[in-house]
Amino acid sequence: MSGAVDLAPLKERAATPPPPPPSADGTHGALAPIVDVTEATFETEVLQRSDQVPVIVDLWATWCEPCKQLSPLLEKLATEAAGAWVLAKVDVDANPRIAQAFGVQSVPTVVAIAAGQPLADFQGVQPEPALRQWLDAIAQAVEGKLSGPPPTEGEPAEQPTDPRFDAAEQALEEGDFEGAEAAYNLILDSEPNNADAKAALRQVKFLARAQDVPADAVARADAAPTDLEAQLAAADADLFAQNPEAAFERIIAFVKRSAGDDRTAARTRLLELFELFDTAEPFVIAARRKLAAALY
Repeated sequence: MSGAVDLAPLKERAATPPPPPPSADGTHGALAPIVDVTEATFETEVLQRSDQVPVIVDLWATWCEPCKQLSPLLEKLATEAAGAWVLAKVDVDANPRIAQAFGVQSVPTVVAIAAGQPLADFQGVQPEPALRQWLDAIAQAVEGKLSGPPPTEGEPAEQPTDPRFDAAEQALEEGDFEGAEAAYNLILDSEPNNADAKAALRQVKFLARAQDVPADAVARADAAPTDLEAQLAAADADLFAQNPEAAFERIIAFVKRSAGDDRTAARTRLLELFELFDTAEPFVIAARRKLAAALY
């Protein structure tokens, strides 16, 4: 059947398409697992919806005894699927054009639609294990080829990723800090105020620097409290070990006992470390106050 079915005659849009049907909990947005379809709603409920998830069309009739066995089973499986596929129920007596388009010879007839095209079909009653196996085969056949169900009400739609950020993140995952830094700088060349790129670049620079910090950096700094480079390296080690308070305290202590260029360099580094965190973090706010007290 699937190779010969022509659904074009049923593609008639209404002037105002009907709103999406309510989901099981009565809200709009998420796909309802079961919908009753008519000739007027076939375009929206079956063809358009099949761009998102497979639509299983159950062609039945009120006088059909086998339909009374199959339809409840399909409804049960559709409810379990929770929107992974949609069951579209069509009364063939009330909607003869749909039955004609599918070339229905007997009922029940079940047809899987994906991307607006028939994918597979069967006739007659099937046992539950066979139905599950058939539905699994449909899911495998369309995997990665449909857009997926829409977000539920109140849930933001997934935003497409930016390939420029994807390239930078891929470089970072591979340990290529220079490549990641170059990728973020490329974004900032065209968008100097891109906050995400600025934040990511700061993180990359810190991670690249932290890779070169010696294992005994803290011990070296404790043994040389007036050595600027030793203190900065130890602060990086503290921060890399997820101890930002210790990193901040170390540099603030150096600011208190230093002067001139060393003091300026220490203050500059501390401000850079602050930018790695949300400005509302309590430990950042506390450290800023301590820095101000150390400077003035």
